[in-house]
Amino acid sequence: MTIKTLKNDILAGITVAIVALPLALAFGVVSGAGAIAGLYGAIILGFIASLLGGVSVQVSGPTGPMTVVTAAAVATFPNDFSTVMAVVFFAGIIQISFGIVDLGKWIKFIPYPIISGFMCGIGVIIIILQINPLFGANTNSSIIYIVTNLFEVLQNINYEALFIGLVTILIMFLTPKSITKIVPAALIALFFVTILATILNLNIPTIGEIPSKLPDFILPSFNILELSTVLTFAITLALLGSVDTQLTSVLVDSKLKTNHNSKKELIAQGIGNTMCSFFGAIPGAGATMRTVVNMKNGATTRISGVTHAIVLLIIALFLAPIASKIPLALLAGILIKVGFDILDYRFLQIIRKVSKDDLLIMITVFLLIVFVDLIIAVSAGVFISSFMAFYQLSK
Repeated sequence: MTIKTLKNDILAGITVAIVALPLALAFGVVSGAGAIAGLYGAIILGFIASLLGGVSVQVSGPTGPMTVVTAAAVATFPNDFSTVMAVVFFAGIIQISFGIVDLGKWIKFIPYPIISGFMCGIGVIIIILQINPLFGANTNSSIIYIVTNLFEVLQNINYEALFIGLVTILIMFLTPKSITKIVPAALIALFFVTILATILNLNIPTIGEIPSKLPDFILPSFNILELSTVLTFAITLALLGSVDTQLTSVLVDSKLKTNHNSKKELIAQGIGNTMCSFFGAIPGAGATMRTVVNMKNGATTRISGVTHAIVLLIIALFLAPIASKIPLALLAGILIKVGFDILDYRFLQIIRKVSKDDLLIMITVFLLIVFVDLIIAVSAGVFISSFMAFYQLSK
């Protein structure tokens, strides 16, 4: 390795850490586990997956799909964080087993309408979850609750929080690409809007106290009567994490003309998520945006991903008091943009040209994800697509 390569990787890692910071904090908050859980999820998984993974430039951390499932687990086991961490632990173990049997090579056979409905559903869930914090109300992880109580929230708007949220949204959507290539819009919003809220002394909800210390050790545990629910969440997390990671890995291959080791990558992701469960961190996967930023900044080895995790650890240990003043409405504005970015616009653009069967699968998966359950949605999508395939064959 040359000095130039080492320099490029370290600088890329620092840049990615800056991009990952607001997202890690935001995903931690929306998961219900707290901002610090998102930050340490990015640190622990980002370090282990970069060190042991099968994609040298891939950067891992909390992602939208994984956060949504974690939020559902937190809501299912209120005031029982050790059980939530048991879900994360088993998800990591299952991912390791996926890697051992090399499940990654089969993920590409998942029908596209299922992936599209899934991505659109996750995007819409993330957007809906931001309604309450955007208007200054208490956050809630239930989509049905948020929708049915929307009128009450609109009657009690905290206009100062709404102002901060709207300023953030404007920055996220309207910052020119010429600027975001140098400084990410999320980082601009994070610093500018936090300073603005502090100067104006606005009475709005903030992240709150973040401890400036290493996370406490947690022993994941659960009631044996809850085993089926724990495993259901764990399998969902493992599948989503594996799909998310595989899609990002394929993107890296297409950009760099490489051939990633899916077996090694899934095992590394599983080890990383398992370790997250012992420190109260939310799980994650290979993160597309952070990986693209890493590649664009000249990263070529796993040192960049390791550097990204180390920089985030330094921020967590020394800058936590500053991060505690970040408004929740600001994070909501950032996540609304993330939600829109997750939507599958490619499918939406060709929606008039696709077959009725594919459209049925996509809409079914989308509606079930948003209003029912993630694993039921994906299972239903697979069942419908399989049934239609057999029907076509029989004809």
